[in-house]
Amino acid sequence: MVKLVQQSVRGLKSWWKFSSTRVSSYSTEPETLASLFMSKKDKGSDTTPASSPEDTLYHKLLYSTSSSASVIPVLDQWVREEKPLKHEDLQTIAKQLRAYRRFNHALQIYEWITKSKHFDVLSGDVAVQLDLVSKAHGVKAAEKYFASIPDNLRTYQVYGALLNVYADAKCLKKAEDTMQKLKELGYANTVAYNVLMSLYAKMGDLDKLNSLMLEMEDKGIFGNTITYNILLNAYASVPDVEEMKKLLMKMEADPLVTDWSPYTVAAKGYLKAGDIEKASAALKYCEHKIRGKRATLAVDILLTLYTSMGKKEDVYRVWDKYKRRTKNNNSSYHCMISGLEKLGDLDGAEKIFAMWEANRVHFDVNIPNLLITAYCKKGHMEKAISLIDKLLESGKQPNGSTWNRLALGYCVQNEMEKAVETMKKAILASRPGWKPHFHSFASCVKYLQSKGDTQRERELKDLLRVRGLFPEEFERGLKKYIEIGNRMSEALDETNLELAAEYMCVCSS
Repeated sequence: MVKLVQQSVRGLKSWWKFSSTRVSSYSTEPETLASLFMSKKDKGSDTTPASSPEDTLYHKLLYSTSSSASVIPVLDQWVREEKPLKHEDLQTIAKQLRAYRRFNHALQIYEWITKSKHFDVLSGDVAVQLDLVSKAHGVKAAEKYFASIPDNLRTYQVYGALLNVYADAKCLKKAEDTMQKLKELGYANTVAYNVLMSLYAKMGDLDKLNSLMLEMEDKGIFGNTITYNILLNAYASVPDVEEMKKLLMKMEADPLVTDWSPYTVAAKGYLKAGDIEKASAALKYCEHKIRGKRATLAVDILLTLYTSMGKKEDVYRVWDKYKRRTKNNNSSYHCMISGLEKLGDLDGAEKIFAMWEANRVHFDVNIPNLLITAYCKKGHMEKAISLIDKLLESGKQPNGSTWNRLALGYCVQNEMEKAVETMKKAILASRPGWKPHFHSFASCVKYLQSKGDTQRERELKDLLRVRGLFPEEFERGLKKYIEIGNRMSEALDETNLELAAEYMCVCSS
């Protein structure tokens, strides 16, 4: 791997040079590719106010409007009160709502802009609205909206957004047809190619992916870091080690590629191919490249990958090397505690947790939840309860997941009375979007049925119903689980939440 990095590669095709579009991350997930079709002018401000008083529009729309209510009356009232309102401020608020996955609210802002007499509708606004329509209402609604867009507003941004709609929905033929339209209009730029390449990668069609790459080369369309990312991840996922090596060589030949990210992707590819030695070499080289604002993220990924490789010594080495940088970062503590637990080093996990407490990092209940899970898996219920009591004494509130994990622990220990009472606490402490652990909830229901305690069984189910956490598919899965429970009694020892969730899906299908 190191030799590969040091090789001088010449005579490479010019298309691999960076275009003017620079993207710092090798992941395309945080920022939807459709948004890259918008110019800076159309995007509006990227700055979110550090602190926003309650009387600002930003606060009213983001924090004072319930998920079920419309934001349009708030905007109308703001205008009636003749308060200042800028187009770019609305764009920024909508962007933040979109980041929170509040697509309906973000869409309502753009619908309000379109109907308002105060602003001119820009093609960038139309592109974003198209994207939001698809996310809020689906592809057919987005197609209907696209058909209503006047010809003068159907710019490359709008066609680019439509391409991204189809790519997200994996509508291959429609995506390819839209790409052809972009080519005919002269709009097929690097971002458009990246979107279609990403779709081919998701569908595992490396032949079309490579063909599109060669087409870019023939047309002199420059790739950028997202292009590299799509290709590298596609090769690593197969894994195609030889193509991955070739691509790394091309990237290393470009003086502008100085980031650590490609080597973590390469390490995953080598791991999938079963080559631990090369995976380790890739991660070691990654360590030499760590610098800048994203260094903490790099450390977290290293900790996770070394854990998956079973290399406890490297996990500690990376932590000791970078702990000054990560000591105030919850995600690093999360990776470290989770990693050590997986590696069977519960004592080490406890020491890292004590370090987290001593450093007074911003409280994140997910950190103690990790240790509570570990205790429950080992049957150390006294330690789990002691940690929860400690949280309560310090004024910290356990969440639904905290009690959920404890209830699962009681189920594993067959202390079902305690499991039922703890499950109630989990439901009462839950927040929107939370779901109970299926196995432990089902075990509680089955226990109450075996005792003939229909009243408490009904109470437990009603607690879920009033919170909208008892949909029909959940109830069907619960019935099937209990029906075949005697044949699945070994599942009582199952403490893996992901496997239990998969079992729930099987039951409810």
